[in-house]
Amino acid sequence: MAKIQAIRGMNDILPEQTPVWQFVESTVRRVLAQYGYQEIRMPIVEQTDLFKRSIGEVTDIVEKEMYTFEDRNGDSLTLRPEGTAGCVRAAEEHGLLFNQTRRLWYTGPMFRHERPQKGRYRQFHQIGVECFGIPGPDIDAELLILTARLWRELGLAEHTRLEINSIGTSEARKVYRSALVDYLSQFKSELDADSQRRLESNPLRILDSKDPGTRKILEQAPSLDDYLDEESREHFERLKALLDAAGVRYSVNPALVRGLDYYGKTVFEWITDSLGAQGTVCAGGRYDGLVEQLGGKPTVAVGFAMGLERLILLLETLGLIPDEVNSNADVYVTAMGEGALAPALVLSEQLRAALPGRVIVCHCGGGSFKSQMKKADRSGARYAVILGENEVASQTVGLKPLRADEPQSEVAQAELAGVLADVLGG
Repeated sequence: MAKIQAIRGMNDILPEQTPVWQFVESTVRRVLAQYGYQEIRMPIVEQTDLFKRSIGEVTDIVEKEMYTFEDRNGDSLTLRPEGTAGCVRAAEEHGLLFNQTRRLWYTGPMFRHERPQKGRYRQFHQIGVECFGIPGPDIDAELLILTARLWRELGLAEHTRLEINSIGTSEARKVYRSALVDYLSQFKSELDADSQRRLESNPLRILDSKDPGTRKILEQAPSLDDYLDEESREHFERLKALLDAAGVRYSVNPALVRGLDYYGKTVFEWITDSLGAQGTVCAGGRYDGLVEQLGGKPTVAVGFAMGLERLILLLETLGLIPDEVNSNADVYVTAMGEGALAPALVLSEQLRAALPGRVIVCHCGGGSFKSQMKKADRSGARYAVILGENEVASQTVGLKPLRADEPQSEVAQAELAGVLADVLGG
């Protein structure tokens, strides 16, 4: 019988990998808490219409990439391809947006049926950040300041760069869209296949084309900046001034658009040059019309999302994972002989109570001194506590450093917690 394997593009995250995920997630969680963001958790499955109405029916995501199915009641349901629409739906459904501002964030798996490649998967994980009810560019700036702080916390400040743009209101984009289509239609046969298809459905996405021939044609295309409405232009100028004042470096990319229909005014991407083609590690912008579009009262909003797989790949590529992240234990308590089994379990519990936050692994399953010490070493622990029947009788332990060339010492069991607190740094 053939073995059942994971679906292509949907990967297991193994115990050796989860410490890195926990490190990144806890860092993001800590930074977001500093800015007053609250966590919200939404279902993985939503009504298909939620994404058709928010993302846009002529986007690649809705047309080609969504995992959509009918349930037993005949309702069309979809595994969420992104988090903003679900967050808006939840906030509106539960009255979170009524006459108030909200700073929310979430994390979890998203699903898109696209070609799996390094840094891009069919089940991928995102952290999303959304703020509702603040119309000015100050909140746009704060989100970018927040993200810049996160890069500093992760050691990525010198490995990421910020690109920003304004795509104006939907009315301004309609006028620009018509001018862009008129220009590109002259060169339709010279455009790449994706751009030819998008010319009819989503022409602004052609601006983001990586095809060299299409890029050449776009050099003489009308500029979106020339079609911006005055409100969007002023908003963008004030945003740039705020970023300048905060010392956040950026470049304006006139070709930067976002692939989802709900964006307007500010859009941005944080990009790295260290991952080849998969260079965007965080992206977002304003979506002032989405709440109303999904049936709520007009509510301004801005947010971003970052892919965890790509962020972790970047940290690993650059060697920026702290050594302690990959250590599964601080202390490994051995039990040599039948008479040491119960005392080892009791001692381990005492150490966990005295050293909260430290990982204390107690050996179970017996074995020789040599085999237990091998397991202690493989655990990544900095110290092994050696407890045999002689030590039980004398109320002492052997304390052996595993990561330094230092001699083993004898420590009274009553003093062990204090000694470990000192040598472990707290």
